[in-house]
Amino acid sequence: MDFTLHVWRQPGPKAEGKMATYPVKDISPDSSFFEMMDMVNYHLLVKGEEPIALDYDCLEGICGNCSLMINGIAHGPEPGTTTCQLHMRSFKDGDHIYVEPWRAKAFPVIRDLVVDRSAFDRILQAGGFVSVNTGGAPDANAIPISKEEADLSMDAAQCIGCGACVASCKNASAMLFVGAKVAQFAHLPQGKAERTRRVLQMIEVMDKEGFGNCTNFHECEAVCPKEISVEFISEMNREYLRASIVSK
Repeated sequence: MDFTLHVWRQPGPKAEGKMATYPVKDISPDSSFFEMMDMVNYHLLVKGEEPIALDYDCLEGICGNCSLMINGIAHGPEPGTTTCQLHMRSFKDGDHIYVEPWRAKAFPVIRDLVVDRSAFDRILQAGGFVSVNTGGAPDANAIPISKEEADLSMDAAQCIGCGACVASCKNASAMLFVGAKVAQFAHLPQGKAERTRRVLQMIEVMDKEGFGNCTNFHECEAVCPKEISVEFISEMNREYLRASIVSK
């Protein structure tokens, strides 16, 4: 398969960027998107040119590092799929493919396709914790949890923090991410000790980092590689309202 690749190139955070075009030939349809990108970088190095800076790690759809906007869609055309799980058979022979970094004030470009997503880390640091009692380990299943609550917590915990929700939202909102992180603890008894403080602090940091608000267009849910539901945003809003009242 042959493609024409249009890639955003930006040498540094404060430098001007532009699209660069690269022809790509003889790509197996079974190649992953990053195998194709690695081949492009190999040919650039052979020619003595600067390779394209990009970010990926686990190649199993777990780490969330493979954050690319492909033809205007976060992680590409396949729903419920991270970029590292995307294969070239998802495109047509001869396609023009446009590859850009996440676009958000809170995710500044470091270089080319790599952005700084440490704002997510600071949100997690503000509230992503639970209290534990020291001493002997409790017996397994000592705290009864209903299957419904456990399932909801696990659904929320699937969020890998890739930032696709932010990149796809016209307001660059992080509310799906924060909602998932709030909900994964709120549904478990171990997470209820800091329930009030957690949601207040996480939302405070989210606002300070420059993320926008949700206006219910649901782009975030549509592009989320783990298909996190926007219902967690509603749950976060309820938690925030409750915490605001309780803390007064």
